[in-house]
Amino acid sequence: MRRASRTPHGFAMIEVLVSVVILAVAALGYAALQLRGLSANSSAMWRSKATVLAYEAADRVRANLPGVTAGQYSLLVTPSTATSACTLTNVCSTTQMAARDFVQWRTAVLNALPGGSGAICLDSSADDGTAAAPACDGTGSQIAIKVFWSERGTESRFVNVVRP
Repeated sequence: MRRASRTPHGFAMIEVLVSVVILAVAALGYAALQLRGLSANSSAMWRSKATVLAYEAADRVRANLPGVTAGQYSLLVTPSTATSACTLTNVCSTTQMAARDFVQWRTAVLNALPGGSGAICLDSSADDGTAAAPACDGTGSQIAIKVFWSERGTESRFVNVVRP
């Protein structure tokens, strides 16, 4: 007596479907991981640029110590027009040097960071303020270099304190 063999039809198709669903979920997880990594990398890049710009401003301040002593760096928040009187043959005054340094630095911040802004000022509590209101109180013995930028709709800040 011979038994009729029953072969299950569609069993292999279900296995393939389950495998495809598992691979799709794994691919979506991998894509999400890549996006999160890119986001973190972007944030690190903006913070690195802000750090370099803040240290550049600190170097500019240290290069003009007579201007620091005269109080030229006590409240640089809004850029004035840079003076063109500074050339190789015509030496700048400490006031002109401070104004020129600030205008050039602020332009570099604006060009390097999204929504970039910055302030250089005397401040007793350096780690505060926003781009619209840098919170420079004009007191204290430390010069605060504040760099602001917008990152994914949130304002970020980096502060470098200089004690010349």
